[in-house]
Amino acid sequence: MKIKDKFKHTAKDAGIYVVKFLKWLIFGLIIGAVCGGLGAVFAKSLSLVTAIRGDNGWLIWLLPVGGIVSVAIYKLCKTTDIGTNQVFESVREERRIPMALAPAIFSGTVLTHLFGGSAGREGAALQLGGSIAATMSKLFKLDTRSHHILTLSGMGAFFSALFGTPIGAAVFALEVVSVGQFCSAAIFPCVAASVTAFAVSTALGTHPEHFTVGVIPEFSLNTLWKIAVIAVLGALTSIVFCKIMHYTSHYFKKFLKNEYLRILVGSALIIGLTLLLGTNDYNGGGIEVIERIFNQNDVRYEAFVLKIIFTAITIGCGFKGGEIVPTIFIGATLGATAATVLGLPLGFGAATGIAALLCGVTNCPLATCFLCIELFGGEGFIFYTLSAVTSFILSGYSSLYTGQKLFFSKLNDEIIDRNAE
Repeated sequence: MKIKDKFKHTAKDAGIYVVKFLKWLIFGLIIGAVCGGLGAVFAKSLSLVTAIRGDNGWLIWLLPVGGIVSVAIYKLCKTTDIGTNQVFESVREERRIPMALAPAIFSGTVLTHLFGGSAGREGAALQLGGSIAATMSKLFKLDTRSHHILTLSGMGAFFSALFGTPIGAAVFALEVVSVGQFCSAAIFPCVAASVTAFAVSTALGTHPEHFTVGVIPEFSLNTLWKIAVIAVLGALTSIVFCKIMHYTSHYFKKFLKNEYLRILVGSALIIGLTLLLGTNDYNGGGIEVIERIFNQNDVRYEAFVLKIIFTAITIGCGFKGGEIVPTIFIGATLGATAATVLGLPLGFGAATGIAALLCGVTNCPLATCFLCIELFGGEGFIFYTLSAVTSFILSGYSSLYTGQKLFFSKLNDEIIDRNAE
């Protein structure tokens, strides 16, 4: 090839890269701004209803009403059978998420938190991001492959807006749908969208999640074996949590076919357990309980078990929300409880437990590591990483998301291409 032809070929390639860069920069900025704005509204809405519930304990008695309204909204929007797993499938297949999912999951999650269901917000973040991306794809007439990339960007952007963890959110969106295989073309738009959403949401007054770990022990064999114990406990607990979540949902649907009756029974169980325990610690996401561990070194040893039960009933009977904040709750209380026995600082044990649980239930080691840096700072990064990757391999193929694909074996260098359990 002549020098002139090589130059033309190189110039053509450069032009393609520049066009693609500008395309995904623009789309990243747009979807990041939209998700950042809506994410700020959503975060403030959840904070508001959580504060209202905290000041009005009697609202727990209206949980059945909130459940019925939530089911009715989903039926009205015709999104009853659409959730996070379907958003994952839309990234891999020729499937579009309906725009109506956005108001349905928004209102459903707010109702869950207002009346005391035990749920988080990342499920709503992923579904809202996916719904917004689907709407934008239709508006701009994007092809299927571009739609997939935009969906990942929307998922990461909304997650970033809610948690204030832009890099962890971007990596989570890239990693969670298909573990071991992700679209490299989506890296730039995901990061651009997540950072933009973070900037917009913080400008609108949301506060990033951050926990002060406190004392971090020195690197030694004594510290490492204790971390290994917490990681193993985290892996086992993550398996139990995932199984209970799936089985509870399965048996609710099996024995209670009617959705309204199902959510009424679940509401009654949540109310009964709340009254029996005499505390509201297990209603809502539970961020205040997590903060007590880090700020006051206060933990109840049975808390992680009770949170699993409350969350399984809440999500299993049909309330809307997510499982990541409950996962952080379970990991923090489990890790802090183990730390009291092992002689580790409670905050450090909680952070290590969060890393183990989060990685165990999502199968996302890279995202977990980035999230830990953004949540706890970088000083204990090596310990959180060791806890996360240990839990990753020991937790098998369990996952909160049955729509998640695992492309590679955790034990051998082989492709398995199977759904999580």
